[in-house]
Amino acid sequence: MPGELGIDPLAAVRVVVATVAMYLLFVALVRISGQRSLVALSGYELACVAASGAVLGRTTLLEVPTLGTGVVALTTLFAVQRLLGRCRRSRAVRRLLDRDPVLLMDAGGMRHEAMRRVRVTEDEVRQRLRLAGIGDPREVGWVVLERSGQISVVRASSGLDPALLTDVRAQAHDRAA
Repeated sequence: MPGELGIDPLAAVRVVVATVAMYLLFVALVRISGQRSLVALSGYELACVAASGAVLGRTTLLEVPTLGTGVVALTTLFAVQRLLGRCRRSRAVRRLLDRDPVLLMDAGGMRHEAMRRVRVTEDEVRQRLRLAGIGDPREVGWVVLERSGQISVVRASSGLDPALLTDVRAQAHDRAA
């Protein structure tokens, strides 16, 4: 029966190894490229993600994709995703996989060094401020690049509890232009 599906046990092992390796490489590349790499994609970024998916899929299925290798690869991807989800309960694993949220702007203005480090432009911050209904930079309490890659805006008038910034990376020198 396994032969009829186009897979033998040795091929299944090779697919599992290739799938895990490609998954971990993909996670590492996303981690290196930053939080914004898979959020709010432009046209060329979407093309890159689609091409990456094609490369990832073709590589995990080895040279001759069959129904069997597809089933093994897809099952492996879901299993690795679930395993990493469970491992993220550990602070050490979370720190390895996720970046800390980053303070991009506060009442003192934009934090240019932080923005440069996480590859967020002033235009992106201004756009997010407009989307949040901010008409004057003095209305801003905080602008934070979250772990998910989303940018959150908190108004100064909403009462700013510093405890909400406990996990946010912010250094005084980040304001340097």
